[in-house]
Amino acid sequence: MERKINNARALNGEITPPPDKSISHRAIMFSSLAKGESRIKNFLWAKDPISSLNGMKALGVLIEIKGTNKEIIVHGGGLKSLKEPQDVLDCGNSGTTMRLLSGILSGMPFLSILTGDESLRQRPMKRIIKPLSMMGANIFGRAENTLPPLVIKGGHLRGITYEMPIASAQVKSALLLAGLYADGETSVLEPHKSRDHTEKMLASMGVDIKINGNEIKLKPPRNELSAFDITIPGDFSSAAFFIAGATLVPNSEILIKNVCLNDTRTGFLEVLTKMGGNFQILNRTYQAGEPVGDMIVKSTQELKGVIVEGELIPRLIDEFPILCVLATQSQGVTIIKDAEELRKKESDRIRAMVTELSKMGAEIKELKDGVEIKGPCKLKGAYVYSHMDHRIAMALSIAGLIAEGVTTIVDSDCVDISFPDFYSLLEMLQK
Repeated sequence: MERKINNARALNGEITPPPDKSISHRAIMFSSLAKGESRIKNFLWAKDPISSLNGMKALGVLIEIKGTNKEIIVHGGGLKSLKEPQDVLDCGNSGTTMRLLSGILSGMPFLSILTGDESLRQRPMKRIIKPLSMMGANIFGRAENTLPPLVIKGGHLRGITYEMPIASAQVKSALLLAGLYADGETSVLEPHKSRDHTEKMLASMGVDIKINGNEIKLKPPRNELSAFDITIPGDFSSAAFFIAGATLVPNSEILIKNVCLNDTRTGFLEVLTKMGGNFQILNRTYQAGEPVGDMIVKSTQELKGVIVEGELIPRLIDEFPILCVLATQSQGVTIIKDAEELRKKESDRIRAMVTELSKMGAEIKELKDGVEIKGPCKLKGAYVYSHMDHRIAMALSIAGLIAEGVTTIVDSDCVDISFPDFYSLLEMLQK
């Protein structure tokens, strides 16, 4: 599907971003491991979290969907209640589904096979296969145990201490979930802090989990995990596109309601502050153990180039594409580095953004581990490709709002992975 984006005069109005994707995945998986009835409100009904929901159903979990609000009731049978699936588990495009499920299934006494779409089958899995094998799982992949599909025969697991070479919430979560089934303590050390939704949710369910700096220690539970009720807050990574849009499009002011402000997710706001962005956070509170709030974002006449590196990168890993768009309109040079991990997402996001923004006239240079962008520059409408990556499609759409002429985005429907209402909200804010 192709989507045409025209230059926008202003973005004005109020939006509520879609429910948080990371928390939606975890809520459906973790409640399936609990003992008793859990209720999930405001679940993200997008393709990625639905892959996790379907995966848990295929593993024998009774999941009901009630009412027009689609409240989910999960009837968890406990840590050891999952059943051998009768078919291959299809994770779709979702790396979170595949990696977190691998951690859970490593502790199960049966055979599982996990696959996904063409994109997911090219994403690196050695990063979970190696440590899960060290814990005692029998787990194998294609291309000498580096790529999906994955075959897992759960083993008798033992806790390990594992120092992660790259900060990754998905890898960390896979190991912690396997640790629920291991003998002894599981300890994970991160080079930089990544998103911590897993730690927060497991702790709320009664798991003995201790955090000391970048080290997370988990002891296997003696009792069953507690069922829970959760209302999932808005997704910051989805909100970031509208934050950038309101910043860049002249005469704009938007109110973004009920967005998750977990500090392991909001590195983008720290960078935007350094750039000189004009935003304000209101009505701070907590929801489901996560800090949430509302944001007012106004257009900014002059942004400044910045250097983005080190510990900031894991806290804005999903915002890289839209940060590149902001950098094209910033005075001076913006350098984003230490982000080589982005080459292994739904697409090679570094190369994809360099390729597509170059078509629009951006002065952008590809680095081994990031980009260098000189600004400000006038963007021109062009025929650009999403690379079947939802975040690339949305970032290029925001770029189209400030470009001269018409921008045509090929395969724009990939936004359904995380944000099915993205284009309808974008159009609403322009009226």
